[in-house]
Amino acid sequence: MRSYSRNSPEAAARIVALVLISDGHVCRSEVEALQHVQVEQELGLAPGSFTRVVQTLCEDLLMGAYGSGSMMCSVDQATLASLLAEVDESGLQSKVLRLASAAAEADRHLADAEAVVIDAARQHWNASDTDQRIAAATKALQSA
Repeated sequence: MRSYSRNSPEAAARIVALVLISDGHVCRSEVEALQHVQVEQELGLAPGSFTRVVQTLCEDLLMGAYGSGSMMCSVDQATLASLLAEVDESGLQSKVLRLASAAAEADRHLADAEAVVIDAARQHWNASDTDQRIAAATKALQSA
């Protein structure tokens, strides 16, 4: 798995991208939600860069998924913790959680894999009360 500079736009975007692809299905509503919240502008990415981050993540995951049939099989707890550790600035963490939640909630279905990544980020980053409210809304969607 490639690494990015700590707190770089790409490191933050990769977490959002991981939520986006984690259930194995990226639907139009998720992409439109990220466009609506201006993911690239919010994270300081150049136009078109989020797509490149998603593609790079998929390539990295596919390299680790050879023979298993699932891209996410190569994302164990240690790998996820390593990716989350690349974003340690609290303001950026909150932004990533907000953007990731927007994508996950867009199709009105929170997949288990999406919830796993979001919950891991909240726990790893010791999310604030605001982020806890986002998590509660996400869990409510999941049980609906």
